[in-house]
Amino acid sequence: MPVPSLLAVFAHPDDESLSAGGVLARHASAGARTAVVTATWSPNTVRAGELAEALRVLGADPPRLLGYADSRVPHSAPGRPRWCDAPLDEAVGELVAQIRDFRPEIVVTHDAYGGLTGHEDHVHTHRVTALAVHAAGLERLYPEAGKPWQPKALYLSTHPHKAVRTWGAPLAEAGKALRTVPDEHVTATVDVTPWLDRKITAILAHRTEVTRGAAPGLIAALPTAERQHLLGTEHYTRHDVPPTAPAQTELLS
Repeated sequence: MPVPSLLAVFAHPDDESLSAGGVLARHASAGARTAVVTATWSPNTVRAGELAEALRVLGADPPRLLGYADSRVPHSAPGRPRWCDAPLDEAVGELVAQIRDFRPEIVVTHDAYGGLTGHEDHVHTHRVTALAVHAAGLERLYPEAGKPWQPKALYLSTHPHKAVRTWGAPLAEAGKALRTVPDEHVTATVDVTPWLDRKITAILAHRTEVTRGAAPGLIAALPTAERQHLLGTEHYTRHDVPPTAPAQTELLS
């Protein structure tokens, strides 16, 4: 069975490698088309260059940068609004254009919490992506953004409550809270250990974040066995687009 094409949409350079690096590498290794849309940072920045290197490692297409400012790093995109402040309709239209251009079967993004740490840019990315995935298939929405294209599924990168046992200690040491979902909300648990070397190499390609002790820095400081324990499994919640329920004559729970 062919592995479906995949477009990942994340807020910052490094989110793609940390959250979905294994799945991106898996799909690319199987010959599927893969690409990443990153909401923040200008194309001429160091972090954009690091993103390009990480995507080469993962086998994905070159970066697709929307070029908004990281909400906590104004110099990431001088003169551009912060991503979390971007007008919703404008942001959705830009992402619809990316979806219609790449024409993926699957889209992957942050969950409604914005991942474990709940970063405001992650949360905004989730909202924009959820709207754009639906809008991309409707010909009367954003007609200037290209011919309609409907992805088959939206997957939200997430962490179940049981992940507290895995991620709790490292994030507690970094002073970060955990935002996890009930275990039963996870519909895809993917073993990415065959692609773990690529995933870790991609994470560490974000050298700016390694140096300043952000999440890639936490990973860099861990022994190999601990890295495998933390990063060898990825969790997702699937949303079918359009819904796959049978036709009904009334609203059912």
